[in-house]
Amino acid sequence: MAYRIFHACKAIANFTISASIRNNATPVGLLAPQISQIQNTRNTSFYLKKPANELWKSVTSISNAGRRRGRGKNVPKIKDLNKGKKLGHGKVPVIFPGLNVPVVQGSVLIKQQVLSEEEGKSKLLGESAPIDTITSKPKRFKYPALKRGWTGGHPGGRKIGPPDPVVDEAFVGFETWILYYKLVSVMTSNMGRSKCARCMVITGNGKGLAGFAMLTGKDFKSCLITAKNKAGQRLIYIDRYNDHTVFHDFFTQFGRTKIFVEQKHKGYGLKCHRVIKACCEAIGITDLYAKLEGSINTNHIVKAFFIGLLQQKTHEQMANEKQLHLVEMRKENNYFPTVLASPPVVRDRSEIPPDENLDFNLYVMKGKIPHKRKRPPPFYTRLPSWKIYLRKEERRRDQNDVTIRLRAEYGDICSFLTEKYPEARASKWRKHDKSNEENTD
Repeated sequence: MAYRIFHACKAIANFTISASIRNNATPVGLLAPQISQIQNTRNTSFYLKKPANELWKSVTSISNAGRRRGRGKNVPKIKDLNKGKKLGHGKVPVIFPGLNVPVVQGSVLIKQQVLSEEEGKSKLLGESAPIDTITSKPKRFKYPALKRGWTGGHPGGRKIGPPDPVVDEAFVGFETWILYYKLVSVMTSNMGRSKCARCMVITGNGKGLAGFAMLTGKDFKSCLITAKNKAGQRLIYIDRYNDHTVFHDFFTQFGRTKIFVEQKHKGYGLKCHRVIKACCEAIGITDLYAKLEGSINTNHIVKAFFIGLLQQKTHEQMANEKQLHLVEMRKENNYFPTVLASPPVVRDRSEIPPDENLDFNLYVMKGKIPHKRKRPPPFYTRLPSWKIYLRKEERRRDQNDVTIRLRAEYGDICSFLTEKYPEARASKWRKHDKSNEENTD
């Protein structure tokens, strides 16, 4: 009973308090409708303060410690969100002075205005360039397939044009090849890590005139240009045999690099190391075979090859040195002997000492002979069926050669027992018999 009386008293007290508050607040105007006032608000944020490159950097950057630990493998790449977009282009073309058109054209101040579709295509809106607000890496220049050199990732073998003219004297018909290129970095105690570029080039006109140079510089492009001009000032003339190959086979060496060069006929091509091939193209040699042994240092290869070319002997020099006729017999000429040079005084056979070396290959190769591997036998010679084939063909072995020899010596296919045994003579065809009977008649 007391509990119910307590709750009733509490409800009456609350009602009385709320009624008094309402009566006191109405004349003051606290419950009247209020008009909201406009206040200054802060509309800026982190995304509006920073430019696009710094925002992308916050997403894609990796610390040095994280990069050493391999945390930068799956980092997202920077995307150009404005790619293909131009300011002012859209459904309604608009001119924005200072953004897509200049502010002043001549003496006229341009104002912001909306253009029609035809005006937007004809006026400066069509000539405006897209806005590059995002700083991304520049695209790498892609060389054509035939101008990439030996490999696509390195500049070796690429052509960089003729050297610069010297005192109004241009290098007409010259071309330059990059033979070697490398970036070198050295850690110093006081200046930190210093980087430099080292390159080697060769230039030539393809008519026997060529020169090479090796240079070290700070920048790649400046190093190439300086080396190219330096090679143009060190030209050497190389004699060629019939303007397509070397005079004779020769052996040359520089350091641990050994080169065996062989003279080849016209149309053979260049079968050699790629550095030697570039040198031959600069000089104008089109047919050559060269075997390289030892070190493959580019600098040594070029020097050894040029030393061998300069030490060549002409046909007259070799004939005068040996006091013998120099005769050439080639397979393409059916081994027909051709006299290339003759000395003024020729030695007789009695004047030649017995211990003198008359082998032409050993004479021009300075006693050096390249090691040539023997070709392995065909795979079918190891099969049992090959032995069966040889056993069956043994009775017909050299049959064609014997037939030709007998016809040449005796005029017929016969044996040494033909006189004693006439039946050992080979039978003739009937048409041959008839032709012989007609001739006798």
